[in-house]
Amino acid sequence: MDPEIQKMREVALVYLDRSGGLQKFVHDCKKYNDSKQSYAIYRFIISINPSDIAELDATLGNYILHNPLQAAQIFQSVCFIAIKTLSLIEQLQTEAQISILLKPTHLPPLPSYVLSLSAYPFNYTSPRFYMSEGIVITMGTVTKYTQGARFLCTEETCPFSEGFRYIRVHCPGATESATVRTDFVCSLCSSPLQEDMKFRVLGDKQIVEMIDVKVLNALKGYSNDKSHFRIQALTVFLRDELANKMTIGNHYRIIGIPACVQNGLQATACIEVNSVQLCKTKGPAFVSDNFKYLLSLTSSSYWRFPAVLANIFASQVVPPGTYNTLKLAILLSLVQTCEKENADYLDLLVVTSDTLVIDRLLNYSLRLLPRGIRHPPSSEIFPSVSKDKHGTGSASIQACSTVLAKGGICYIGDLSSYKKDKLELLQSVLESRTTTVFIPGKKYGEEADQQVTISVQTNFWSFVDVDSSSKKHIQKDNFLIGQMDMSLIPANLVDVFGLLIYNEFPFYQQSSLVHHILKKAINPEAMLYKVSKQFRTQDYEEFILFAKNLHVELSSEAENLIQGYYLASRRVRRDSIHGSTLSAPALKIL
Repeated sequence: MDPEIQKMREVALVYLDRSGGLQKFVHDCKKYNDSKQSYAIYRFIISINPSDIAELDATLGNYILHNPLQAAQIFQSVCFIAIKTLSLIEQLQTEAQISILLKPTHLPPLPSYVLSLSAYPFNYTSPRFYMSEGIVITMGTVTKYTQGARFLCTEETCPFSEGFRYIRVHCPGATESATVRTDFVCSLCSSPLQEDMKFRVLGDKQIVEMIDVKVLNALKGYSNDKSHFRIQALTVFLRDELANKMTIGNHYRIIGIPACVQNGLQATACIEVNSVQLCKTKGPAFVSDNFKYLLSLTSSSYWRFPAVLANIFASQVVPPGTYNTLKLAILLSLVQTCEKENADYLDLLVVTSDTLVIDRLLNYSLRLLPRGIRHPPSSEIFPSVSKDKHGTGSASIQACSTVLAKGGICYIGDLSSYKKDKLELLQSVLESRTTTVFIPGKKYGEEADQQVTISVQTNFWSFVDVDSSSKKHIQKDNFLIGQMDMSLIPANLVDVFGLLIYNEFPFYQQSSLVHHILKKAINPEAMLYKVSKQFRTQDYEEFILFAKNLHVELSSEAENLIQGYYLASRRVRRDSIHGSTLSAPALKIL
């Protein structure tokens, strides 16, 4: 035996003993032994801390990181000897029956261990551990795969016509046909091997696709980023205990072994995942000094600070002092974003005749959040289902603008441009904050139909162009809340939006807006106002991320004020002459 291999086995045993892995291994063996049933394979998961094991022995640490399949054989031998020495599993006969899955807790924070989904060349040829990050954009249903199988020699006189000599175990990147085939031959007598179907071990398999988080920059409505990058989706295989560990739309960090799977004439780069970790965006621990100074100047009033913020906000798009009500509503909606279920969402619907400026303003505001998505008209707003393209024939749920905007804003543009069925679906989602994907069983090889419910955790922004039809108009004389013609879209849909803003641009401010637009057209990069330099877009990004993570409690004065508005709204609704046409659900935002 190679002395180096023997030394690594000894170090592996010491590591298992010190890390508590040996105790877990004994506990897992007890479950197999108590079942009194013979298995083709006995599967064990071993957690590996690369830092700790490298301190014990650098050779074994390097072996685990760069030759994980061979390193698993080291632990396989150690586990087999331990089982036989301690009589942990009476049914076990051969070392080949032991299947070891190494799960590293982390990888060294070095570029060589990162598999970037947007970098070129895309290194998928090295069968070693890599770390990668991305957003889940496609998720298939859970199907079965052959985890392990037992083969016997067809020659009855051959010693290998019984026992557990020939065991086939799934390897990363291997297809079903690679694990179970009909062309295996006996190494002793060269007779064909035949699978013993009674001992086939099945496991769960789920195929998902991830894409680099940089894709979010390409889906924003406004960006100053002039860089170019390549975006490629990565196929991810989740097996056994990792199936259903991912949720579509979430951002994950994974550790696994890349491979190239051949499906007919098509080759797909994929990664067999060993570890999955959810990534959560952490907001900054501070805001810029200019915001701190502004807060100190306006601390004497609760209203001054947000009023000044709204006044100078988005000075790169519109002049300061214009669209203040709308900008304040935008800031409130930006802060009211999170990835928690049953959270309070603030959807924004703008009624306007100045769609060009409003569209620019909403587009600009999207970039203040990592998950600000401008919905492209050519794609779906909500998840859809299609056939898996990897040859399994199962269903695959495709992400959409709403899913990609999880924890952020989904800007869907002009509401009046959507057909009736889309508007009805939008209304249903806004009411329940969930969407359901129907999967017909016959079409996708399942025995029964399935319904998958997906949580919608995003704020929606939209606008309505009141000038899109000559017969649609706003009543401008002596109007109260709700005294506007909203027949352009269904009234029930208007009700489910948390905030309805009627935007009428004053005539006396039009000259400043025209002056701003003309100057920006001549020099798009120009800073036209001093506040644009003092309060940059980046400062607002940091401020929004900081503010949305604050734990806020209502003061008694705020509660009394809100209750007063609510009671006044109810009185207005009961007024038979000037009463509001908005329904009670729309007032619940108070």
